[in-house]
Amino acid sequence: MISFEHLPHVDASAAWAEHPDLVNFLSGCSFTFETLMADAGIEIRHITDKSNVPMYLTNKPCQPAGRLHGNMAVSMRPIRANRVSDAATISGHFPSVHGSPVPVGQPEALGISDIYRPDFGYPVRIEPGEVPVFWTSGVTPQVAVMASGVPFAITHAPGHMFMTDIPDSAYHA
Repeated sequence: MISFEHLPHVDASAAWAEHPDLVNFLSGCSFTFETLMADAGIEIRHITDKSNVPMYLTNKPCQPAGRLHGNMAVSMRPIRANRVSDAATISGHFPSVHGSPVPVGQPEALGISDIYRPDFGYPVRIEPGEVPVFWTSGVTPQVAVMASGVPFAITHAPGHMFMTDIPDSAYHA
């Protein structure tokens, strides 16, 4: 597991003056749909356990964009089997912030050999009757930066996203 918890919070605004050719973008976060899932009575295990969501590197390549390439990263939440379709429906209303699961169950289909050893974040318990459900992760761009050998990038630590005053409901389709 790669841990970024020990890194200091840094104001990166000076980098913009030093690198005027920087390109910036923000990607959506799966945390956006968690409030609605919790409001619907679906437990969000990493919140219950006060830990960071487990995230995994997969064997699924993303579509290259110029020199950027890499595999998809996913986050996982264990969901009671009888609530998986509810979780998929709720998260599906947020297509700009990860949308529906990819896939449900079958971690080995993503190249995940040990569900209890995430590459980022922390493992969570999976109770009897629960299914591991995977969503694309905002860590994917970081994976592409690392795989592509980009010499300089400013990014977030996994699970510690950029915050705005835009409410989650603004992303609901």
